[in-house]
Amino acid sequence: MFFRGQIIGKYKILSTIGSGGFGTVYLAEDTWIDKKVALKVPHKQNLDFGELLREPRLLATLNHPNIVAILTAEKQENVFFIVMEFVPGETLEAIIAREGALDLAVGLDYICQICNAVDHAHRHGVLHRDLRPSNVIVTDHGLLKVADFGTSRFLEIAAHGTTVIGSPPYMAPEQFSGKAVFASDLYSLGVTMFQMLTGVLPYDTPAPADLERLQRGELLTAPRLKNPKIPKAINDIVLKAMAPDIPARYQRAGDLLSDVLGFRDSSARPARTTPPGASDEAQDIQSRLKAREPPMPRFCWHCRKPLHARSDRCPFCGEAQ
Repeated sequence: MFFRGQIIGKYKILSTIGSGGFGTVYLAEDTWIDKKVALKVPHKQNLDFGELLREPRLLATLNHPNIVAILTAEKQENVFFIVMEFVPGETLEAIIAREGALDLAVGLDYICQICNAVDHAHRHGVLHRDLRPSNVIVTDHGLLKVADFGTSRFLEIAAHGTTVIGSPPYMAPEQFSGKAVFASDLYSLGVTMFQMLTGVLPYDTPAPADLERLQRGELLTAPRLKNPKIPKAINDIVLKAMAPDIPARYQRAGDLLSDVLGFRDSSARPARTTPPGASDEAQDIQSRLKAREPPMPRFCWHCRKPLHARSDRCPFCGEAQ
């Protein structure tokens, strides 16, 4: 729709970033402030203006460092487009294709950042429905940004999205019936986690004849069978995220994040010895009391990455808290 060098309002088109089923994204320059931005032009331009504004209004509710930010929406020369921040980097899909299975520490870091983005969106009633490595951008500094929330649906009254949207290898069983729920995004996150830690998808794209087997969990194999270096605790987290039955799956991204951080924290923390004079019974009582305390979200003062509720040392950068 746009071509290189074209001037649209105050934006100069520099190149095409990519195109999908919902629109085309261009790299452009805001000529007023000399800043690069991304312009997303929906394929459907014949909709009511209010309908065109639904996506940018939805995205405007999300303000998080791990989510690609929307700047504004405009209509120039009878073309409607959404102006978003431009994130230099490469997709997680490209990184996995080049490197295969990622280092465990790197993979868990990425998972934590994606969890942060998904948890923020879910808390604002936003369901992604197409979460996959190609929709995750990794910057040169290791910061992840989840993109393409435009395929999501704002959950105002309905309990679930009813349109079949997504990429089959990453779709939860219920999505094939158009019944996406928040836990469906957690399934997609589990598939992404599996792929990051093994370098391959957990199964081939399900054919219509495979849907019953997918619903019974027969297509899934443990990631440790693909990569024996994966710790059992992480293996179990992936399998729980990909549980075919919704109630058996993670219900909140924050819960998955907590389990991953708990593993990182326990792996980084040196073994503690019992202080002189302290009885096992007293320690047990103290542990039970602490377990009743409601966990509060915490972030490392140094690297600003999320911490387990009771961490005394950051599992990412090692700084004492």
